[in-house]
Amino acid sequence: MSHHDSFELNRALWNARTKHHVGSKFYDVEGFLQGANSLSEKEIELLGEVAGKDVLHLQCHFGQDTLSLARMGANVTGLDLSDVAIAEARKLAERTGLQAEFIEANVLDPLPELEGRFDTVFTSYGLLGWLPELGTWAQNISRYLKPGGKLVLVEFHPMVWMFNNAFTEVAYSYFNREVIEETEKSTYADSTAEINLKSHGWNHSLAGSITALLDAGLHIDRFEELDGSPHNCFEKTVKGADGLYRIAGMEGKLPMVFALAASKV
Repeated sequence: MSHHDSFELNRALWNARTKHHVGSKFYDVEGFLQGANSLSEKEIELLGEVAGKDVLHLQCHFGQDTLSLARMGANVTGLDLSDVAIAEARKLAERTGLQAEFIEANVLDPLPELEGRFDTVFTSYGLLGWLPELGTWAQNISRYLKPGGKLVLVEFHPMVWMFNNAFTEVAYSYFNREVIEETEKSTYADSTAEINLKSHGWNHSLAGSITALLDAGLHIDRFEELDGSPHNCFEKTVKGADGLYRIAGMEGKLPMVFALAASKV
């Protein structure tokens, strides 16, 4: 199966997921409409001051984080593969009265109209595993950044994706050696959602992610690994006193998140 077919499978999955996500407790749209910021502390820390800056949010889903950036004063553009998610993002922008541009597109497709436009490219949580290769992704990020612009990437640690969903065994290679085909029966945001669709994913090592960015001409300014996640989207999690979620029995042992900032010289 070609990558095109994989992307179409994944688009169908995210279209179905989005319909459940917009009304889920996990995303709490009502709280967002009342002024909540959906960004995690680590994302806000690495982003720094965004007021007045041009920000591109890749794989933006239905726009909560994008619109949180708008609330922080950014001139923001969100991009996502799912047409349903982009439609919902535009609806959410209307409901909040916030200004944002939303583009339906694949992050691996070159978009000349975005080249050299952005002070910051931002992307976070559950994104790299949907991409078969990261070289094109990184090159596009470099193209979209202004000279001196920066990338902020906060993502689940690749060690997490080695395990089966129950975290009882190592089921997949740490390295990108095969397409991982799964049948999604529900969604992380709503375990009762009735979804029965296939997905295609790929694992990427830390070295693969960082090397792709270096090869694209970016300079890694900061890199961190964290043992907890701000999002409760895995099985068998326990919430720590710091508000972060960890896998029960693996607390303090398993890296859950990595975060980096990189700059275009």
